[in-house]
Amino acid sequence: MSEPMDMPASNKQLPSADRSFFGHPRGLSTLFFTEMWERFSYYGLRPLLVLFMSTAIMSGGFGIPRSQASAIVGIYAASVYLASLPGGWVADRLLGLRRAIMTGAVLISCGHICIGLSSFALSKVPFFLGLIFIVLGTGLLKPNISAIVGDLYPEGGARRDAGFSIFYMGINSGAVLGQTVTGLLGEKFGWHFGFGAAGVGMLIGLGFFAMRAPKTLGNLGLERSRHPDAAVQARQERTVKLALAVGLGLLALVVVLAATGVLHLNPQAIGQSMTYVLVGMAVFYFAYIFIFGRLNSDEKKRVAVIAILFVFAAVFWSAFEQAPTSLNLFARDFTNRNVAGFVIPATWFQNVNSIFIVLLAPFFAALWLRLGKRGANPSSPLKFAFGLLFGGLGFGTMIFAAYSVVASNGTIKVSALWLVVSYIFQTIGELCLSPVGLSSMTKLSPRKYVGQMMGIWFLATALGNLIAGLVGGNVDPEKLDQMPRLFIATTVSLVVAGLLLAAMTPLIKRFLPNKAT
Repeated sequence: MSEPMDMPASNKQLPSADRSFFGHPRGLSTLFFTEMWERFSYYGLRPLLVLFMSTAIMSGGFGIPRSQASAIVGIYAASVYLASLPGGWVADRLLGLRRAIMTGAVLISCGHICIGLSSFALSKVPFFLGLIFIVLGTGLLKPNISAIVGDLYPEGGARRDAGFSIFYMGINSGAVLGQTVTGLLGEKFGWHFGFGAAGVGMLIGLGFFAMRAPKTLGNLGLERSRHPDAAVQARQERTVKLALAVGLGLLALVVVLAATGVLHLNPQAIGQSMTYVLVGMAVFYFAYIFIFGRLNSDEKKRVAVIAILFVFAAVFWSAFEQAPTSLNLFARDFTNRNVAGFVIPATWFQNVNSIFIVLLAPFFAALWLRLGKRGANPSSPLKFAFGLLFGGLGFGTMIFAAYSVVASNGTIKVSALWLVVSYIFQTIGELCLSPVGLSSMTKLSPRKYVGQMMGIWFLATALGNLIAGLVGGNVDPEKLDQMPRLFIATTVSLVVAGLLLAAMTPLIKRFLPNKAT
């Protein structure tokens, strides 16, 4: 697509008035491709982690026990989501959206460079330091790039929804491309070729944003939020700087103590402790909002529903986010991946989710609209229940596959169709739950707490990732009996949760007399 020549910033039309990118502002193309390459790097790296860390040292890995490697992946993924909360705060109070995105991209790139060089350093320190950099960088980039997408459409409406749909396509495109490229390079040619490819993807995204943002985004995201009172503004900035200094200082201290052997870290113990902390944070937050949030009766009912959905969302994500751990290990060790002489990389199976998201998302959007016109659109809690039940079907499928492996004492590898079908059911579950969850947070939240409730939604995702990491290491050729138990427990938790929520739905709807759900 040809674009008009760039003009001085003072003469440019407002980005929102531009329609040169498929009827949308050119700035959307900048954000689309930046996010695509960032997701290329994130999803390209994530499935390699547990495979690399659990691979024997003689084969180029770290030789870390699967349970610990899986817990590390869970801690990493949970931390990425949690970092979005302070990342948005730092951008609002200190950096501004654009500087936060650039800083985040630089940190992510540094993280990938550290991981790529870890083999040459003959040490695990650069590897784990790289993960920390990626967590910090993603926390700055991910929430703030989405915020600028919204700023492109100050008028709101259907055009804004369409813009976010296009942006979401960038996320899934990056995921498919990243897992395809890094999986092939990492598993076929060497782990650090895969890590390096993920890093190159982020560098491309960084360069693209640096070159295109000034030309396509105008002044969007350049200014941080400012309080009208200069004294209050200065106090807020000092608070952010102090919090950053203390937080980063403590993190640096832990890294130094761990690197020098003074502090010995147990990933499983850390993950379990983090689980208690996240649950405690959620309980404390909801209690605080109910008691001190100055909510009226209707708002309290809405927040109660959000609390209920939070619990069931965490259950769903604790199963769904086993993709890079238990299901990834199952693909590598127990799945027949040979097609006409070509062995499919284990990580490629995770593309099934992204591909079917793209294929099925328009269908589900049309389905809800059609049912709505007929007055038969299921309520949000009922859609959540459907999501949990479909997730249960996905893991129920894996029970049969696991028992086939156990029956052969691990000597037979099962058909790849087991994993494909499992991922398809899980994707249907995700489409019933994830978009509905985001929508419910905006519909049900008291107006003054919308941003915080979105943070709570990400907290549920973080909690689910953490639990998935803690249980996902129970796929091991030396402990075959644990594998069916894992899939049975996951299936039962999803199905019981789905049926319980379905049974609660009439009560929840009565709890909201204005039918906000």
